[in-house]
Amino acid sequence: MSTALILVGHGSTLNPDSSAPTHQHADEIRRRGVFDEVACCFWKEEPSMREVFYTVKSKEIFVVPNFTSEGYFCQEVIPRELRVEGPITKRGDTNIYYCAPVGVHPSMTKLLLKRADEVAPGVPREQTALVIVGHGTSLNENSTKAIKDQVTFIREGGYGFAEVLDAYMEEAPFVAKWNEMSTAPNVVVVPFFIADGLHSYQDIPVLLGITNEPTAAASQNDVFWHNPHDLHGRKLYYSSAIGTEALMADVVLDQVSDFKTRHGLTKETAAGSNASLLKHGEALEFLLSREGGFRIGQVQVNRNDDGSWHCHHVDDAENRGGLQAFKTPEDARSIATYDDAGNFRALKTAPTLRRGWMLELSNTSELLLALDFLYPAAVGLWEHWLGNTLESVSLRETLGRQTGMYRFAKNITDEQAQQLVAEVCNPTSKCLRAISWSLDSEQPLTALPTLEQMNCNSECKRSSLPSLLCVAPCGQVISAAAERSRLSRTTSRQ
Repeated sequence: MSTALILVGHGSTLNPDSSAPTHQHADEIRRRGVFDEVACCFWKEEPSMREVFYTVKSKEIFVVPNFTSEGYFCQEVIPRELRVEGPITKRGDTNIYYCAPVGVHPSMTKLLLKRADEVAPGVPREQTALVIVGHGTSLNENSTKAIKDQVTFIREGGYGFAEVLDAYMEEAPFVAKWNEMSTAPNVVVVPFFIADGLHSYQDIPVLLGITNEPTAAASQNDVFWHNPHDLHGRKLYYSSAIGTEALMADVVLDQVSDFKTRHGLTKETAAGSNASLLKHGEALEFLLSREGGFRIGQVQVNRNDDGSWHCHHVDDAENRGGLQAFKTPEDARSIATYDDAGNFRALKTAPTLRRGWMLELSNTSELLLALDFLYPAAVGLWEHWLGNTLESVSLRETLGRQTGMYRFAKNITDEQAQQLVAEVCNPTSKCLRAISWSLDSEQPLTALPTLEQMNCNSECKRSSLPSLLCVAPCGQVISAAAERSRLSRTTSRQ
């Protein structure tokens, strides 16, 4: 039976650094051929957790959160959004296996030791304090457990450090007090985060005293390469986030292996052995064989005589000779990351895909992977829509299940909701997707044309042209609703 791996990450609407490690580990695991399918999904980027199952066809699906702890997200948000119940969820003829997050696996210890030695090469461990830094939160007491466990493992494991300490941004012991907590002449600080996001390249350097104010994004600065820093009469070495370590791909596989052992899933399936995954649906097969190629979003796709493919921006059809050539599916992800002005495109279906490129791909498998990077989950959603198996989720249902900082999003009025959708989902300036969801079970959206109102059902099915579909309100809508609700509360108090 075919198997799939889904890596779940947090993502960011501000820069690509948050999702980059998740993509990189997925790329490595995909390269190894361990699974028939490897996909990613995110809380704040695309594809969402509600979309990702449309991207895989396997009947055995392993889900591994690329998170550092079994805290709020892994115990509440991810199970809720993926609709999994416990370690094993059976959905029709599909088994979904929800594994523990990468950060709690014992093999993280060797990664921490490796990172500490790399950031302070040649510095004697017996003269060094190792400080493992986390966020800390009141939302879930398990958020610090993984770090405390690692501190215990390293401290009691005889690894030779003078001191091994845990510290946090938002709870004691505070990382800002590192100089009071430690006494060793050398201090190595390793952020126990998945990615070099806002915390590791902006907040923590300020708390440590390395910088006086937040710096640029990790992808745009070299805060990690100025070691050592002479502070408080000692030498401080600051590492990038542990989740950026390339060997994290092995930790992901370790979690899957441990899950199989724990739950008696001993039968191995050789990746690539299931021919059914290579078969395309009738509609997709027809699309791929269309003379003259096809268009999806802002991308024109054409097949070459030898079975290979080439893609380019639809507005570059007359300028193909001067386009920059790219050769791999992963290049598609890079193409989709920034617009022509260099701004990060958190929403890949925004009408801002940059121009000036030609993507040349060897076969159909590479093409479909590239399309998933350009427009995450688009092909899978389109196939399910044509097969009448698309399950849309209304705005009210989506807002009603939010917790944490987004729990007030559900308080917006119907009028505010309609206006918000018109602004955030505007197909001309914001998002190219055709909306398939409603305001609630009884009220349709009136601010924008829906899928049915656009006559997509008849036209698209007849011509077999793929539409970019929206099956549920995305994080952009949820965030906007929460902000609209906050402003309403603030105004009412004045």
